[in-house]
Amino acid sequence: MRSAAEELFRKFEKEQACRLTVTWGTAPMLVARIDSGESVLSRAGIDTLAKQGKIAPGSDFTLAGSGVAIAVKTGAARPDISRPQALKEALLKAKAGGASGVYFAKPLERMGIAEQMKAKTKSPPAGGFSGELLLSGEAELAVQQKPELMHVAGTEIVGFLPGELNMVTEFAAAIMAGRKDARTGKMLCDVAIARGGGGVPVERSRSALTVTPASLPDSRSAI
Repeated sequence: MRSAAEELFRKFEKEQACRLTVTWGTAPMLVARIDSGESVLSRAGIDTLAKQGKIAPGSDFTLAGSGVAIAVKTGAARPDISRPQALKEALLKAKAGGASGVYFAKPLERMGIAEQMKAKTKSPPAGGFSGELLLSGEAELAVQQKPELMHVAGTEIVGFLPGELNMVTEFAAAIMAGRKDARTGKMLCDVAIARGGGGVPVERSRSALTVTPASLPDSRSAI
C-alpha cells in the first residue's frame, strides 16, 4: 500500500494545493506515538485508538487488505511454496532471508522451525521493504505483504504463503479526535473512498502510516 498511498498523496497535494507530512512505521509504533489529523493503521490498531477515545466517532473505515507473500531476486530459482511442507523445506534450505512484520514469526512457530530460522532471518528498518535485502545479497527469500514486495524493482513474486499459514491483514483509516485540522484529513479519506470504491485502488500492503496536514515540505520518516 505504501507506493499506492504515496501516489494518492501526490495527487491529493496537487489538487488541494497543500502538503502532507507522512510518517511510516509498524502499527504498534504508530499507535504509541500517534498525534496526527488522520491515521491509517491495521484494523486492530484503529480499534485500539477507538477504545482510547482518540479517533472521531464514526470516522473510521476499512481501507485495504493485504496477504503475505514470498519473493526472490529477478532471475533466481523460484522455490516450491505450494504446500506448508514445501515452504518449510524452502526456508530451511535458504542461506538467509528477509522478513518484515511480527506476523511471520507465527507461521515459523507453526512449522516448528522458529529457532532454526532465528540466526538467518534479517529484517528491514521499520516501514522498510524486505525485498531490498534480496538486491543487497543479504537474503535469498523475502517475506512481506505482496504489494510491498512488488514495490522493489528487480524482484519477483513467488506466491502467497500456502493455506492457513497466510493471513490477510485489514487496514483502516480514521480522523483523530479533537484536531483543528481534521477537515483536510477527512477530505483525504473521502478521496481514498471515491477513487478506490471503499479503499486505495491498488493491491494492498503491510505498511501502516500516519498522515498530518502540514505547510512545510514533506518529511517522511529477509531469509
